[in-house]
Amino acid sequence: MPALTRDEAQTRAQLLDVQRYEIALDLTTGEETFDSRTAITFTAAADGDTFVELKPAHLRSVTLDGTPLDPGTLVDNRLPLTGLTAGEHRLTVDAAMRYSRTGEGLHRFTDPTDGETYVYTQLFLDDIQRVFAAFDQPDLKAVFQLAVTAPTSWTVLANSVTEHTGDGAWTAAPTPPLPTYLVAVAAGPWHSVRTEHRGLPFGLHCRRSLAPHLDADADELLDVTRACFDRYHEKFAEPYPFDSYDQAFVPEFNAGAMENPGLVTFRDEFVYRSAVTDTQRQTRAMVVAHEMAHMWFGDLVTLKWWDDIWLNESFAEYMGYQTLTEASRFKDTWVDFGVARKSWGYDADQRPSTHPVAPAPDAVPDTASALLNFDGISYAKGASALRQLVAWLGEKDFLAGINAHFARHKFANATLADFIDNLASATDRDVHAWAEAWLRTTGVDTFTPTVSHSGRSWTLRLDRDGSRPHRVAVGVYDRDLSDGRQLVLRERYETDLPEQSPPTPRDGGCPALIVPNDHDLTYAKIRLDPVSQDTALRSLSSVPDPLTRAVLWNALRDMVRDGDLEPALYLDTARTHLPAETDLALVSGVLTFAGTVIADHYTPRARRPAALATLDALCHDIVRHTEDGSDPGLRLIAVRGLIDAATQAEPLHTWLAQGAVPGGPELDPELRWRALARLAVLGEADEDTIAAELRRDPSATGQEGAARCRAALPHPDAKRRAWDALFTTDALSNSLFIATAQGFWQPEQDDLVRPYLARYFDDAVDLAARRGPAIADATGRHAFPSTADDETLRLGEACLARTDLTPALRRRLADQLDDLARALRVRRKAEQG
Repeated sequence: MPALTRDEAQTRAQLLDVQRYEIALDLTTGEETFDSRTAITFTAAADGDTFVELKPAHLRSVTLDGTPLDPGTLVDNRLPLTGLTAGEHRLTVDAAMRYSRTGEGLHRFTDPTDGETYVYTQLFLDDIQRVFAAFDQPDLKAVFQLAVTAPTSWTVLANSVTEHTGDGAWTAAPTPPLPTYLVAVAAGPWHSVRTEHRGLPFGLHCRRSLAPHLDADADELLDVTRACFDRYHEKFAEPYPFDSYDQAFVPEFNAGAMENPGLVTFRDEFVYRSAVTDTQRQTRAMVVAHEMAHMWFGDLVTLKWWDDIWLNESFAEYMGYQTLTEASRFKDTWVDFGVARKSWGYDADQRPSTHPVAPAPDAVPDTASALLNFDGISYAKGASALRQLVAWLGEKDFLAGINAHFARHKFANATLADFIDNLASATDRDVHAWAEAWLRTTGVDTFTPTVSHSGRSWTLRLDRDGSRPHRVAVGVYDRDLSDGRQLVLRERYETDLPEQSPPTPRDGGCPALIVPNDHDLTYAKIRLDPVSQDTALRSLSSVPDPLTRAVLWNALRDMVRDGDLEPALYLDTARTHLPAETDLALVSGVLTFAGTVIADHYTPRARRPAALATLDALCHDIVRHTEDGSDPGLRLIAVRGLIDAATQAEPLHTWLAQGAVPGGPELDPELRWRALARLAVLGEADEDTIAAELRRDPSATGQEGAARCRAALPHPDAKRRAWDALFTTDALSNSLFIATAQGFWQPEQDDLVRPYLARYFDDAVDLAARRGPAIADATGRHAFPSTADDETLRLGEACLARTDLTPALRRRLADQLDDLARALRVRRKAEQG
């Protein structure tokens, strides 16, 4: 199936102006397909030929201006429209379309808890063709008018207000001009919580089986929604441009959320069935804020082509964190960004697949290549760049430029050049030069300090390995004279890099700790001078500001990844300081890196038991420190860590039998499945145990937990069944595929799964070609072998040399192999040390 090229899109945009889509969907025709009837009103600027996209199960009829066209001319996903004359035309298409089980197109899901069925659209990036015929590119905006026939017990949601006209028939109000990829429908027997705010209907929606959990959090979700909505209206001159604001939590969603105008869809894991930490609630709130920012940047003003996807995602990422900080009770959002989100960007930017935040147009020649850029660079690095821009430009001028951008391009399309021109109109600073340095370059700059001191003064020289200009804060810390274990801020000053003149000596004795990029205002790796590094390793938990601690933990993380700090020393530092840490995002982020990266990949196999023992002792320390019930979130993180690091089955069996950890927490479904999965890895669970737990929790989450546990069982038959489910039968939905893949490869089972290494690199290629980009991405991300050795690297590199890989799989494998090569380098250096 050909991907739409940029040249083809430009040619079609020059020929066509699309005014309106009238779409009728019938969702009552069976479990495999639905009916789709589309009428498109458009104007041709001149005589010419073009095509419309469609991926039907069966194409019944096509007419152009009342004249039938031959359905047999449809090739792959393209129906040619030849001999168009200048002027207005009307195209009608009648087809049967397939429901999706991979989260692409119109996804259909039956809830195992109660048997109810739900459908929803995910039409990004070119999946509109799976639902109705369209001129599928972002710069052919049009009005959409939707009619849906559904079972009589269902509610239909759409981009605009919907009305039930009887007998399962629903109509949606005509939308303002939208790009095709933002059209949205969600239908089923939803449980809904509705309210109004500033004259607009607001709604929360989820599956009926999740109703008690949504109701429990509805006030929090609506408070965040209202607060962010009001704050954006203080920032933006353009009012919210749509007639309603619904948020639907949908099952088996591939992303975190999707910014459909008026109907934002979220993965329904955000409707919490089990205990969560406040950091997880903050993350959910940030996603709400992120998606709402898209209503202006992405929906009101839309990119012209996919090379500018960063304009959508970087802006929403920055605004999500910043606006949540300003408008809600969550005041330390940038700590979580720094320790969890930003590392996503750093890692992506150091792989061979890195790309500029704003790639050159010819680097995104088609939609298949565009899909690869939804990564840590377009999100986290881009948001970091915007945060640095605000620090350099000032928020007042930044918002003035943004508002000029909205005013000039509302309900239309814009490019990077338009965005930069609008920012430049609000300031005397050279924004164009900044954009060239920050948005058109790749890689991570590194700051290396050199400290000298003489008498009662000291001097800091910051060397920059890289090419970007930076405005940074430098934090200077001393030992507290009344308590030498604590650190206190002496001063925080700002400086520009590269330095334009020799650094000025500063008064006072030599500091105990100097932190370049204090408060994390720029995007760069930092190194510490020898005194500061020793202080950080010994006293990191006594640094007073959590954002500064995040910068320091990131510095240590980068040093481990670069082979400049032994992985075991990082674990020892975590053991020393995390029990005293109060910021949940920091504890969670450090433990995640320590467990999933250091223990699972960077530690030589013979030393892994020692690494797990360190993690176990660390988590026990936190549990002991939280016995008074003062910090249930911190205790929950530690209990999760104890389960993941367990090497003995007895404690887990005891907790499951008693239904609780002594002193708390109770073992809710998430903890029970987590513990059972670990027992499966250790060979201390069997099919009967898994089946009993599934009877206890037959929900969709329970089905995924059972699939993960079954795949983790250390028996040849279990591995064979899991492999067949992943790579042979094609029966697994996207969520069950991911759960099975997550269970299959385990560091403790390297010898058992070794026969599957070579098979993976053959079977993955075939599977990706059969099942499409979503499963291809999951195959590369979740089903990639965890066996970190030279044989895996050799087989993977041979696979990459093949010419028949889909773009999604090729990109994911390239990234995994680069991470594997880095892990092997770190391991070898640790073994030599």
